Amino acid sequence: MEFTNVLFYAFAVIMICASIGVITARNPVHAALFLVLTFFNAAGLWLLLRAEFLAIVLVLVYVGAVMVLFLFVVMMLDINLDKMRAGFWKYLPIAGVVGGLIVVEMAAVLFHSFSRFDASPLSDAYHIGGTKELGILIYTRYIYGFEIAAVILLVAMIAAVALTLRKRKDTKHYNPGMAVKVKRNDRLRIVKMDAVVEAPAVVEPKEAP
Repeated sequence: MEFTNVLFYAFAVIMICASIGVITARNPVHAALFLVLTFFNAAGLWLLLRAEFLAIVLVLVYVGAVMVLFLFVVMMLDINLDKMRAGFWKYLPIAGVVGGLIVVEMAAVLFHSFSRFDASPLSDAYHIGGTKELGILIYTRYIYGFEIAAVILLVAMIAAVALTLRKRKDTKHYNPGMAVKVKRNDRLRIVKMDAVVEAPAVVEPKEAP
């Protein structure tokens, strides 16, 4: 058995165990950490498939940004685990059916893709995970779709900021436009005042006995 096959089975076993830990962990923080471990092993599998770009994106975007933000939110919130698990067994049959359908659909797509996959080093599909090949495809054949997706993400980001913006009366805020227009003389005013001299203390004479 080659060393790459050993790495593949090692990454696959760890990823499956970590995925089971995501859905079985009672603590949300532990579940998020199991998901981070799953992403790392998935990135290892991408590297074995010579998809370096996808592996790096998976680590940088999901592990380095999304999961860190998710962990920060989960640790800051006071989550009631009893309320989260309420009705778990009630919705388990529906969740099992939906999960089974997803597995069947993904298996059909994978089997169909593997049946048409050309594993020769000269094929385009063999180099699809490389940075150069993806860059050429994105900025030539799929340039319009890439720009539309970028505009949609930009609009979604602006909408998220606008929806979460609230003007509260109990907090102090300022107008950035007015702050930029302020000049030096408006920020500081020098006031001349006379020096204050303390008056000498008056000593009252003592009465004679």
